[in-house]
Amino acid sequence: MCGIAGAVGFPVEVVKGVTDAVRHRGPDSSGIFVDGDFAMGHRRLAILDLSDAGRQPMASRDGRFIVALNGEIFNYLELGVELGGGFRTSTDTEVFVEACARWGVEKALERSIGMFALALWDRRERELTLARDRMGEKPLVYFEDRGKIAFASEMKALAGVCDRRLDPEAVDAYLALGHVPAPLGIFRGTGKLAAGCRLRFKDGRSQIGRWWRASADTRRPLRE
Repeated sequence: MCGIAGAVGFPVEVVKGVTDAVRHRGPDSSGIFVDGDFAMGHRRLAILDLSDAGRQPMASRDGRFIVALNGEIFNYLELGVELGGGFRTSTDTEVFVEACARWGVEKALERSIGMFALALWDRRERELTLARDRMGEKPLVYFEDRGKIAFASEMKALAGVCDRRLDPEAVDAYLALGHVPAPLGIFRGTGKLAAGCRLRFKDGRSQIGRWWRASADTRRPLRE
């Protein structure tokens, strides 16, 4: 378990505070990346490559993409072979960010099998991508307001960013279901990124879409 956080349009001090709010998710190390009005933080629970080389946020070799990832990509070794090897670390994070540099973000997501929530910053296009795994095993929440966006691994980390007014629709859902389902968030202006979805944020506007959909394979019989 790790913690990710970041924002576009908020002061760096705000991002540091949001990152500190998820410190319990990653006690081993922390890092902050800043690029103009964008900042992203990571709290690390070291699993693969325990050295400092595995710290995040992590940049691609060409410097274009910066990623903060929570979770694990199970097939990273196979993807690494396809990418030609030569990595600086033995982490799945580096494999993923290099996959984005080689294949593009959408294909990198489609090729990645695992449980993850991630934030990816494209320095050339100045575009933020948030993405969540197919089954939604790892959490990712966000707050959007007047051309700005903040995100984190947990909703309580955003409490200092939003005004903490409850969203009536989310309250209704909680009373009916016992939880707040995605894409709703308990505070106004907040949301949970749904499983298999990605959010793109550029020029003060966001766009949410699916990068994965479940499909039934009718070619195989139910019983053999």
